Amino acid sequence: MRAAVFFTWAGVGLSTSVLHAQSQHPNVLISVQNSPNETSIAINPKNTQQLIAGANLNNQYTSQDGGRTWSWRTLTSPYSVWGDPCVVADTTGAFYYFHLSNPGATSYSFPFIDRLLVQRTAAASQPLSYRSYFALNPPKQQDKEWVVVDPKTNALYATWTEFDNYGSLSTRDSTRILFSKSLDQAQTWSTPQRISFYGGDAVDEDATVEGAVPAVGPNGEVYSAWAGPRGIVFNRSLDRGLTWLPKERTIVSQPGGWDYAIPGISRANGLPVTACDLSPGPYRGNLYVNWSDQRNGPSDTDVWLARSTDGGQTWGAPVRVNNDPPGRHQFFTWMTVDQKTGYLWFVFYDRRSYPDTRTDVYGARSTDGGLTFQNFRLSQSPFLPNEGTFFGDYTNITAHDNVVRPVWTRLDNTQLSVWTALIDVTVLAAKGRGALPELMLQTYPNPASHTLHLALDLPAAALTHVELRTTTGQLLRTALHQTLPAGHQQFTVPVQDLPAGIYLLDVKIGTQSLHRRVTVLH
Repeated sequence: MRAAVFFTWAGVGLSTSVLHAQSQHPNVLISVQNSPNETSIAINPKNTQQLIAGANLNNQYTSQDGGRTWSWRTLTSPYSVWGDPCVVADTTGAFYYFHLSNPGATSYSFPFIDRLLVQRTAAASQPLSYRSYFALNPPKQQDKEWVVVDPKTNALYATWTEFDNYGSLSTRDSTRILFSKSLDQAQTWSTPQRISFYGGDAVDEDATVEGAVPAVGPNGEVYSAWAGPRGIVFNRSLDRGLTWLPKERTIVSQPGGWDYAIPGISRANGLPVTACDLSPGPYRGNLYVNWSDQRNGPSDTDVWLARSTDGGQTWGAPVRVNNDPPGRHQFFTWMTVDQKTGYLWFVFYDRRSYPDTRTDVYGARSTDGGLTFQNFRLSQSPFLPNEGTFFGDYTNITAHDNVVRPVWTRLDNTQLSVWTALIDVTVLAAKGRGALPELMLQTYPNPASHTLHLALDLPAAALTHVELRTTTGQLLRTALHQTLPAGHQQFTVPVQDLPAGIYLLDVKIGTQSLHRRVTVLH
């Protein structure tokens, strides 16, 4: 969590979601309420129209229509809701929202983040409510919990970091990775068990052990990988968490460490995500670990995947997930496995199209067990972040039976917002069969006050015609009429002389047409 940047808020309300339907993967604004960041999302495997998502510090969102519209509320508990949301769903349709707790609520001294809490609802239509707490070990702090559900038994497995003294520089203070499980829908929990033989310092930087994400295997195995001074390491239990390997094993080094710098972002990390294929497909049992690092230099952050086909005994060499040329940043990755299809799905921030800090959101998928990856842009337009505003420490993505919903934070200067995309798997399947790449058009900022920027990705050279019209069709100006070469193209349209209001942007590229609704504000 690295929580010293957070504040508290109160209130309950309803967000009005905005659907940007022009994209091949329509973007949905979930909320701008309550300075949201650091997102988590889960889908009901019994009814994929139902989703619950969370964001720092105490935001909870619910959708009953597959992610097209969302309601918003703030969570409360007897011990406070203090960030690091982790949302999961079990096979009964129940949802669980795990989070940190700070009973002091306004300070970072004892009992700062002294326990982990879980809230539960039996159905997405009902509100979450406090269920239980676990990992209480005063005066130590509990941080960055993550949880997985075993679909065979609905057991809940949790892993997290315990700090002797959060942020301490003293060599007497350290960190360790702990594990606990619940077999009764989070009513009670097993005594926390240490699963990391090697500890780390308590600074919450590269030498701290952090980022433990659990995964369940097809025969009740429990796996988890995390980062720290020994690189990305791994431990496993073959008996549902009762016993673990006596010492964790290193999967791969992480050059530059897990705590690194991204221009324009307040802080960034490459903490790993662990997942296992439980599908009936050909890659059942495959174990995956996904992370990012700067092994290719501080100006070239990449997303990586390591794969094990023997339950973590051996690991293949890291494979690069992002498929752009070197020299750009991809960061804050998350991964999930669709347990119906066995496909791997990724979401991450991406700057491949820009020489500056403008940032897109990209997705990727692998249909062959992590051997190859199809990259695709998710965000409707790039955003320009401000490193003075806390951005959060992770994104998230959920998938079931080809219903795939990522969730991410957007930071437009100082305005934080939470978004999802309605991923169209038929578009990706068509592209996978060798169809021409889609025409990608981005407009930003939107709303605009002075200049509207346009970015086009052309699969081939084409005559391009751009017009700005009123909503009744009246032509205001022709912004462009020329043949553009293949590749990424950028140009601008002045709007400072137009009255505030809504306008239509018509773009004709060869025989194809694209349309955007543009808002002008002054």
